[in-house]
Amino acid sequence: MKEEQDVRKTKPVMKFIGQTVFYALVILALIYLYGYSGLGQGHFIYNEF
Repeated sequence: MKEEQDVRKTKPVMKFIGQTVFYALVILALIYLYGYSGLGQGHFIYNEF
């Protein structure tokens, strides 16, 4: 009976930790990919003035 109560308490905690890690990885991947958005493109036209 006590083990069932422990499982019920830890399941939401593990779900929260899993979602937090997942969303943090998604944000880090987006930031990493954002750095490549300007590769191979010409300079912005007003930078040369």
